[in-house]
Amino acid sequence: MAETLPQLMTRQVGDLASMPAQRQLSLLVGLAIVGAVVVLLASWGLRPTYQVLLPGMTETDRVEAMGALTRHGISNHIDRDSGQLMVPASSVHEARLHLATEGLPRAENTGFELLDQDNGLGTSRLQETARYQRALEGELARSIMTISTVNSARVHLALPRQTVFMRDRVQPSASVLVNLHPGRNLDDVQVAGIVHMVASSVPEMTAERVTVLDQRGRLLSQNSNDRNSANGQVSWQLDYSRRIEDLYKSRIEDILAPLVGDGMRAQVTADVDFTQVERTQEQFDPERQVVRSEQISEDESLTSLAGGIPGALSNQPPAAGTALGATGEGVLNDEADTENAGTVSPRNRSSRSTRNFEVDRTISHIRQAPALLNRLSVAVVVDHKPGVDAEGQRVREPWDEAELEHLRSLVMEAVGFNEERGDRVNLVNASFREILEPDVTYEEPAIWEEAWFQELAKQALAGLGILLLILFVLRPLLRGLTQARYSSGGAALPAGGMRQLPGPQGGGQPQQLTPDGMPAQLPGPGGSRTLDENLNVARGMSTEDPALVAQVMRQWMKADDK
Repeated sequence: MAETLPQLMTRQVGDLASMPAQRQLSLLVGLAIVGAVVVLLASWGLRPTYQVLLPGMTETDRVEAMGALTRHGISNHIDRDSGQLMVPASSVHEARLHLATEGLPRAENTGFELLDQDNGLGTSRLQETARYQRALEGELARSIMTISTVNSARVHLALPRQTVFMRDRVQPSASVLVNLHPGRNLDDVQVAGIVHMVASSVPEMTAERVTVLDQRGRLLSQNSNDRNSANGQVSWQLDYSRRIEDLYKSRIEDILAPLVGDGMRAQVTADVDFTQVERTQEQFDPERQVVRSEQISEDESLTSLAGGIPGALSNQPPAAGTALGATGEGVLNDEADTENAGTVSPRNRSSRSTRNFEVDRTISHIRQAPALLNRLSVAVVVDHKPGVDAEGQRVREPWDEAELEHLRSLVMEAVGFNEERGDRVNLVNASFREILEPDVTYEEPAIWEEAWFQELAKQALAGLGILLLILFVLRPLLRGLTQARYSSGGAALPAGGMRQLPGPQGGGQPQQLTPDGMPAQLPGPGGSRTLDENLNVARGMSTEDPALVAQVMRQWMKADDK
């Protein structure tokens, strides 16, 4: 009849208690070691892969996050090396959703919700002012972090205490520290937007009082005073030249990419004149004149000349009734009238004219731009175009002159080439890339590099280790325990070193066990011992344990009766 589990456990405990103390201690130590190794292997095989939950969390947020995750049943621990909060990789997104539901992390994103906290009746005015300033800084940081380039931000406000004396007033100022994503930068438009947003959010603050820095300590915002300084001018000029060169370079790459792909390299050098010139110019156009005023004056008089012999008669005035001219007028108009008059009278005529002209005049005040492009120098290298030779092999062939001239004209149009300005464009065809074989394939990662295979292999190794421990360590220990039970129970062993093992239920030949646990054969058919050896064993048993021999004889007799 099979033993039940409680009976089996009771018998095993009894067998263990009947063993010598030294062997009991060794067996217990061995079982403890085996159990510890099995537990370690099982925990190693079943332990999930952990991942950082949210990098950059403060200690306060980390403690609150651990409590929230524990309440939601998500395992977590702190990494000893990095100090980051770790959760199972399969529960990362779930853990982040739970934290977001509870408003975590909140250390760097604390805003006006600070004002909703009840601090009792003992709050002073200074504490309320500091809390309001901290809330305002948190709200500004939240707004700045909405920019895709910014990873995190901190805002520090310097709000002076207001006074009734206008002369002693100090304007507020602000400092903004932005932590940008790797490989990203803020352009001038974004920096100006941050400056004006902060200045517009704080009363009586101007944009010149806002300073913006990045995580590397570079000053991103420059006010008018900084730009007018010598260092500010040099930095601004270098940055302006670089932006012009990058603009023309991008134009060249955009126009040539559809034709040559990535087989090109372009560089642009811009000669920019930053000299500031102011002049006033007045121009007159002599072709465009208008009569402003005109004045004409004419005088004419007639006089008689003295004739004859000089004397008294010749000096007398002419007689009255002098003949008039042929026209019947009293004035001689021409020479014919003079001749017809019979007397030649001298004529005195004078004419004067004054004209005032208004000449077209232009007055212009010219101020040259602070950055004037003097000359562009463009260098472009184009790789050979791909082709196939007579044998069907891939080769690179140079571009012909007509194609190069076409590419050069495209580059000149893209940069706005001006020959009078002295611009230069140099386009060269040269091979600088290796030929890739068409049958190049990208091998997929091996199966042992997959995450699921690594997890499965880890679990399989843990199971194999546990199985080996059971077969080669735990099983021999249990076998030793069973052997100790048979060797310690009943009468003392006979001289031959054997004892009786009860036979099958209802009869049968009894079995014998030697000290090493192997069954010994008694006299009977099929025995491997000689007759003398069996007789000696029987004599020893009858001498040491007559009751056992009598029991064996009775079993044999019952077997013969059947």
